[in-house]
Amino acid sequence: MLILYRPRLEDLWFREALLCDPATMAYNAAWGGTIPFPRERWSDWYDRWVSPGDGGRFYRYLLDGDSGEFVGETAYHLDPGRNIYLADIIIAAKRRGRGYGRGGLELLCQAAKNNGCTALYDGIAADNSAVSLFLHSGFTVEAVTEDVVTVKKLL
Repeated sequence: MLILYRPRLEDLWFREALLCDPATMAYNAAWGGTIPFPRERWSDWYDRWVSPGDGGRFYRYLLDGDSGEFVGETAYHLDPGRNIYLADIIIAAKRRGRGYGRGGLELLCQAAKNNGCTALYDGIAADNSAVSLFLHSGFTVEAVTEDVVTVKKLL
């Protein structure tokens, strides 16, 4: 069973591990690949992403309830310039291909709906296999450029 888990500040070691893993972040190669997330940034980041409770941001780990291990992260946030909510999901490379992505998107969509969102969007690199994950999870293609596929799901 997959569970949305609200991380504690000290749990951010997992986010750091995700973001610095080249295999996990390969999808981000066009935008720089891995992302440094040093411990000295954790508190400020936590206050902006996990603590606010203002509806503009939602962030959770994906926890495999059977093994008790974190397998990924999922989030959404309001893009004020476009007034849309953007979804985000990262599954650890070693955990991919086991249904965590689809399950995580389902949980994220339900949480967003419960929090009053009416739609989620994401901009995915055109060559990223995550496009099919989103489409199989009920998202539809909203726009396509040479570099990005924008998807949308009404909640």
